[in-house]
Amino acid sequence: MRERLQYIKLAPKRILDVGCGDGHGARQLAEAYPQAQVVGLDFALPMLEAGCGRRAWIERVLRPDRVDYLCADFACAPLPVANVDLVWSNLALHYAGDPLPALKELHRILRVGGLLQFSCYGPDTLKELKRAFAAHEAAAHVHDFLDMHDLGDMLAACGFSDPVMDMELITLTYTDADALMADLRASGQMNVLASRRRGLTGKGVFSAMRKAYAKTRVDGKLPASFEIIYGHAWKPRSRLSADGHAVVAMQPRRANGN
Repeated sequence: MRERLQYIKLAPKRILDVGCGDGHGARQLAEAYPQAQVVGLDFALPMLEAGCGRRAWIERVLRPDRVDYLCADFACAPLPVANVDLVWSNLALHYAGDPLPALKELHRILRVGGLLQFSCYGPDTLKELKRAFAAHEAAAHVHDFLDMHDLGDMLAACGFSDPVMDMELITLTYTDADALMADLRASGQMNVLASRRRGLTGKGVFSAMRKAYAKTRVDGKLPASFEIIYGHAWKPRSRLSADGHAVVAMQPRRANGN
């Protein structure tokens, strides 16, 4: 995400890191744009508190954190209209049940000419784990993620211009399925699907999943795919007024020879 910003000419005065977690990305943005005010927004207060208190006290005194933190839902951000020059969101947009309202909100708080840059999980994320569960269990255990083309259509529907979408597939390897599950839990990933099993998942389900997953082993390791979608788009000047009328730019006709 940060490397991609190097190829974009931008001098933001205010940056919003949406879904900032413990503030790791927000602090990198503060280093990359030392003249900008950086605000980290996250719904999870414990994550923000962890980010604020992670550094040693002497470091906080000598090098004060130049990031302001805000605990809020990014689909309803307590920020004025046209308040931010750069909205950055790294692996957070997929947490929204419906990304469309969130993208509309981010469009609202961006200034004209502002940039939205984000990454999120794509549909091939954890495909091996999903198939292993599905082999013996009808209940869903892994979320479905939106395709990048759907996200591109949402950007256009929200009023963004020049959307650019691409993706990469990253494969991690694990000694066994339990190591993968432990990694997912440690990173805060969990099944919150409305269609999920409400009771405890029995040992038989996990045993069947482990056996099915073991069939995908390559060179003694189990693969776990993560499809990462990258996108960016700009907020153009509106072609409609607040009351819905078209905005037409009028220029006086120049005299001949001028």
